[in-house]
Amino acid sequence: MVESAQIDAVAALIGAAQRILFITGAGISADSGLPTYRGIGGLYEEALTDHGIPIEQALSGTMMAQRPDITWQYLAQIEATCRGAEPNEAHWVLARLVAERPASMVLTQNVDGFHRAVGTPGLVEIHGNLHQLVCTECGRGRRVPDFVGLQFPPACPTCHGVMRPDVVLFGEALPIEATMKLEHMFESGPELVVTVGTSSAFPYIAGPVIWAAEEGIPTVEINPGDTPVSGFVTHHLRMGAADALSAIEARLR
Repeated sequence: MVESAQIDAVAALIGAAQRILFITGAGISADSGLPTYRGIGGLYEEALTDHGIPIEQALSGTMMAQRPDITWQYLAQIEATCRGAEPNEAHWVLARLVAERPASMVLTQNVDGFHRAVGTPGLVEIHGNLHQLVCTECGRGRRVPDFVGLQFPPACPTCHGVMRPDVVLFGEALPIEATMKLEHMFESGPELVVTVGTSSAFPYIAGPVIWAAEEGIPTVEINPGDTPVSGFVTHHLRMGAADALSAIEARLR
C-alpha cells in the first residue's frame, strides 16, 4: 500500500512538471541483462582484476596512455556484456516522458547507448558512448556497432595512431559540452530531479539531487537499495527501473 501511494505521488509530480532532470545509471540497464558493475551481480565484484590491479586503474586515462592493451581488454569485456542486449521498457518510458516535456533532460552515466537507441530527446551522455571511437593522435572518429573483429588496441585507418572509445575513463575530465548543458539545466531551474538506477557515487551525480533537495525542489530516487542521496530525496521507490517507470507511466495515462 505504501509503495502504491509513493508511485501515485511520484506520478503526480512528473505529471505536473515540464522541466525534469532525469539522471540514470547502470541500474536502468539491468533489465536488459547488463551488469551493474559494482552492485549485486556486478561485472567487477572482485577487488582486483586479472592483472592484479583495481578496475579503476585498468580503466584509467593514465593506463590508456601507457598500456592501451590493458585498458582495451577490460573495455572489450564491458562491450561484450552489452552485445546483443536491447533497451528495456525503462529506456522507452523515459524517452516518451521527455518527448512530452521538451525542456527536460536525461543525464546518463551509461556508455551502452541504449538511451540514444530509443531516440531519447534531451540526452546528455556524460561519460560518452562505447561505440564511438576516436584516434588519440589525429582526433578522427568512427562509429562501430560492436567490437567484433577489432584488433586491440585498434589502429586509426587514417594515421595508424591508437584508437579508443570516446568515453570518460577514470581520472579524466568530463566533456565540456555535456557539463555546460547540465549547468544550463540548473540555470533554467528544474522543477523535479529524478535519479534512476544509479549508486550516486560520483559528486557530479549526487550533487544535483542534494542541491535540488536543499533548494526545496522535489526529488525522486528509483533504486532497490540505499545510496548517498537516499536520505535527501522526497520519495524513494525501492523498485527496479522498468517496474517503477512502467507503473508511473500507467498512472499518467
